[in-house]
Amino acid sequence: MDSPLALKRSKQGKYYFLWVGVFFFIVITVVLALYFSARQIDYTWRWYRIPKYFAYQEQVEIIAETDGEVASIIKKGKKAVVQIKGLKGTESYTVPDNALEVEEGDTIYYGDVLAAYKKWRVGILLQGLWLTLKVSIIAIFFGILIGLFTGLARISSNPALKWSAITYIEMVRGSPLLVQIFIWYFVLGTLINNILAKHGIGQISALWFGVAALAGFTGAYVAEMVRAGIQSIHRGQTEAARSLGMTYVKSMRHVILPQALRRILPPLAGQFISLIKDSSLLGIIAIRELTKATREVVTTSLQPFELWFVCALLYLVLTFSLSMLLQYLERRQLAV
Repeated sequence: MDSPLALKRSKQGKYYFLWVGVFFFIVITVVLALYFSARQIDYTWRWYRIPKYFAYQEQVEIIAETDGEVASIIKKGKKAVVQIKGLKGTESYTVPDNALEVEEGDTIYYGDVLAAYKKWRVGILLQGLWLTLKVSIIAIFFGILIGLFTGLARISSNPALKWSAITYIEMVRGSPLLVQIFIWYFVLGTLINNILAKHGIGQISALWFGVAALAGFTGAYVAEMVRAGIQSIHRGQTEAARSLGMTYVKSMRHVILPQALRRILPPLAGQFISLIKDSSLLGIIAIRELTKATREVVTTSLQPFELWFVCALLYLVLTFSLSMLLQYLERRQLAV
C-alpha cells in the first residue's frame, strides 16, 4: 500500500506538466498580445538594425593634407608608407597595404583619399554596458569599505563614532538616490572643481561624482548589514575570544567578522544587484551608461520597442549572472 508521502509525490508529478504548460501559455499570450498591440499602432519592428549598436564596421579614410605627387610607396610588412612630394616638402602617411587607393606617380590634391578600409568598432550599447559594469564594480568596492567601517562605528561605545555613523546612515537612507546624485554633481562637484580650478588643477569628471554618490548610498545600507551581521553572532563568541587573551580588535578580526560576513553575503548580493539597476540614474548627469546610451539610440533611430527590450535584457543578463555567481559563492561558504 502506498504511503501518504508517495501519493503526494505522484499527485505533484501528475499536475507538474499541466502547470508547465500554463506557464508557457501565459508567456506566449503576453508576447502575442504585445505583437498585435504594436500592429494596431502601425509600428514596424526592425530587429535587423539592432546588431550594429553592439558592433559595426566603420569606413576609415586616410586623407591627403597637401597637394603634390606620390613620390614613393614603401611596403613594410602589412603596412605601406606613402610619401607625397609637394611644394612645401615631403609628407609621409602610414596606411594598410591592402587599402591603398593610389600608385606611384599619381597627382594628389588636398582632400584626396590615399587609403580606405573598414575597421570594427564597439557599438554604443556595448560601451554603455561596460560603463554600467565599471561604475557598479567601483561603487560596490568603495561602498563595502564605507559600510564596513561605518557598521563598526555604529556599534562602537565611542559616542562621536556612533552618532556620526547613525547620522550618516539615516541621512543617506532617508533621502532619494536621485537627490543625492544631484547634490554630489551640482553642489559638491561645483565647489570642488572651482577650488581645483583656482589652484590650476584639472577638473574631476562627472563619472567620479556619480561613483561617489552610488558608493555613499550603498555604504549606508552595507553598514546596517554589517551591524546586523555582527550583532547576530552570539555574545559567547566574543567572550571566548577575550578569555583567550585576544584584544577587541583581534577578536573582531579573527572571530566575529569572518562569521558575520558569511551571514551578510546574501543581502550584500542583493544590494549589488540593486546598485547595477540604480546606476541607470547616472544618465541625468551626462554619464553614458546603458540607459542613457539606449535613450540616445532611440532618439536617433526611432525604434523604442526593440531598443528598450534589448536594454532590459542586458540588465537582466548582468543581474542574473551576478546572482548565479553569488549563489555559487554562498554554497561554497556553507560547504566549508
